[in-house]
Amino acid sequence: MSEPTETNGTAGTGNGAGRHVRVVLVDDHRMFRTGVQAEIGRTDETGVEVVGEAADVDQAVTVITATRPEVVLLDVHLPGGGGVEVLRRCAPLMADAERPVRFLALSVSDAAEDVIGVIRGGARGYVTKTITGTDLVDSVFRVQDGDAVFSPRLAGFVLDAFASTDAPPVDEDLDRLTQREREVLRLIARGYAYKEIAKQLFISVKTVESHVSAVLRKLQLSNRHELTRWATARRLV
Repeated sequence: MSEPTETNGTAGTGNGAGRHVRVVLVDDHRMFRTGVQAEIGRTDETGVEVVGEAADVDQAVTVITATRPEVVLLDVHLPGGGGVEVLRRCAPLMADAERPVRFLALSVSDAAEDVIGVIRGGARGYVTKTITGTDLVDSVFRVQDGDAVFSPRLAGFVLDAFASTDAPPVDEDLDRLTQREREVLRLIARGYAYKEIAKQLFISVKTVESHVSAVLRKLQLSNRHELTRWATARRLV
């Protein structure tokens, strides 16, 4: 991990004067959760205590409700409906005035629709998985304090989206796709081969093929060339 967040505080562990924050990790890749836990979960050094983990939407809602962490590190693409569905189901916890649960998206995706989607859903920030461990700790503490935190170029997506007085039109075709299908769609449109997509998303080639078939069926398209034109027209590439 190597990309810094836009932070206003001093770089370091983010622990300050004995600060402490309870965190839940939500990501469908166990090895990634293990890596984050090893990187930031050294509580004596960082002040971050990982109190739970989850790999899909249902697990996330159950663990978050049971542990009531201060901050949830939330992947955007999850089985069961994605990070947006976790936010929707945890809305009462976010709205709790005395013990609010705050969400920080941590994702490999840097697509504008993913960033805007989770921010509209109530997340306090969005950082990509290239972030350093030190900056991730700082970001967690800032979100605990109620600040908004973004990886450098992602803040522009949110500013552009919310600066407009008119809400962006709803794309009913795009809304038919799951978060994972959208991710596969973007990679296909960028010219990635099935094997490359499988490697990047940590899924099998057969699963990629299934997602592509589902996308083509839902969008009523015939092949990947039509799919690429469709995605390009909507500026998803």
